[in-house]
Amino acid sequence: MLTRDMAQSLIEARRALQQGDFPLAAQLAERAIQSRPDTAEARFVLGVALAETGHASHALGQINHAVALAPQNAEFQAQRARLLILLRRDAEARKAAQAALAHVGLQPLVLDTIGCVLAHLGEHGAALPLFAKTVAAEPDNLSFRFNYGSSLGFFGQVEQACVQYEAMIARDPMNGQAHYGLAGLARQNAQHNHIARIEAALPLARDHEEFVRLRYAAAKEHEDLGNNAAAFEHLDAANRAHRARIGYRPQADAALTQALASAFADSGYFSGPGLDTAAPIFVVGLPRTGTTLVERILATHPAVQSLGELQAMPLAVKRLSQSRSRLVLDGETISRAAALTPHMVGQAYLDQAAAQAGGSGDARLLDKFPLNFLYIGYIVRAFPNARIVCLRRQPLDSVWSNYKHLFAMASPYYNWSYDLLDAAHYYTLFDQMMALWRNLFPAQVMELSYETLLDDQEAQTRTLLAHCGLPWDSACLNFHATADAVATPSAQQVRRPLNRDSVGRWKAQSERMAPAIAFLRDQGILGS
Repeated sequence: MLTRDMAQSLIEARRALQQGDFPLAAQLAERAIQSRPDTAEARFVLGVALAETGHASHALGQINHAVALAPQNAEFQAQRARLLILLRRDAEARKAAQAALAHVGLQPLVLDTIGCVLAHLGEHGAALPLFAKTVAAEPDNLSFRFNYGSSLGFFGQVEQACVQYEAMIARDPMNGQAHYGLAGLARQNAQHNHIARIEAALPLARDHEEFVRLRYAAAKEHEDLGNNAAAFEHLDAANRAHRARIGYRPQADAALTQALASAFADSGYFSGPGLDTAAPIFVVGLPRTGTTLVERILATHPAVQSLGELQAMPLAVKRLSQSRSRLVLDGETISRAAALTPHMVGQAYLDQAAAQAGGSGDARLLDKFPLNFLYIGYIVRAFPNARIVCLRRQPLDSVWSNYKHLFAMASPYYNWSYDLLDAAHYYTLFDQMMALWRNLFPAQVMELSYETLLDDQEAQTRTLLAHCGLPWDSACLNFHATADAVATPSAQQVRRPLNRDSVGRWKAQSERMAPAIAFLRDQGILGS
């Protein structure tokens, strides 16, 4: 039985959590634990406070303690699942989410947490009704509405997603997430667009992220209407501001690719037997070059199960290398990976993939993380029977498409995308890496032209399936008819039959892209 003072202290600790005062919440929880170590609520509050201040591993210990003391508490289990996702322990996260679901009842915040965990695990069909319940219970919670709207968009339910984003904007006219989400759901026209509303919100942006999202939303709608100068003006303002904030240095990516090339030039690097019993399929390439399209084509095949953008190979190399850097891939990680064997990396990858697949039977696993193009050497040596499909798109369309797309702002993977010259420079690094892999592993790597696929769908699909060791199935030609969730920026495009709408988009910005064009010509990427 808690004393009155301790009960009041825990109430205050909860209040501090809700107000974002995590040091105070931790202090109050620790005081309660000193008096009563078996107080589940105190352990939970301390765990959440630690998690919110960047100490996920220590937080998990406290949450585990809370769950052990109160295993039927859905909130404790849901937060445990969230932490396990952060720590990339997906199999355990799935079990914790299922345990939370068994006891949740109608607790909107807990339902939302479980929904986010399931969405991360690729279980969008299970997440969608949970998000619907949260919005029904708390219609003024904009975070709940955003998660629900995003989830609806993954399933192509555009009108319903619009309802959620419009409800957010009605309650918060400057909400950058809602404006950007709404702009991306459909192609705008002169009779139906939101440009005036977005531009009216811009001067009132409350922070950097809101400013960037509003600019991107305006740019997308202006481009839809053919207002190319206005679209570029908004992108330029957003990208200049964000590039200045992150302090991107192209030299770092150049050093990374050079380190990879030097390592794999040594035949003894990362050598030895791999796992020849597994034959996963990897779709790689620069983002925004057709990787989602090819994933949908392959995932329509009955012998294939797509795991989405898994990132299991980068994590396997990073964890096993035990490099101390915060970056997933850098010179230290590449150097330390020399001591690893392909077999151990392959097994670590399969363990992670199995957790994501949730029991796929005999299906071929498909991993569509575009930047796995950096890991092709590790992939092929870990899985000699793997098949890799690399998308190639016209260089200037690649540069422009990445420049105009807003990736997750906190992710270091895409820091090169906020400047046209940076993006052009990164394209040359990608091109150099693919030349290396083409020379080392010609049998495992297929380079597929996005434009050729658009022009000759059936022939290219037949070649694609043959490369992957899959029998012909005509269903792959109707990939756009699938009802499966598509949780990438291309979600709406891949629900349509193949078309050339996105080919040559860079031409409308050719004058503004002149420095990037000149650079790519100097590098021999473009003809004279």
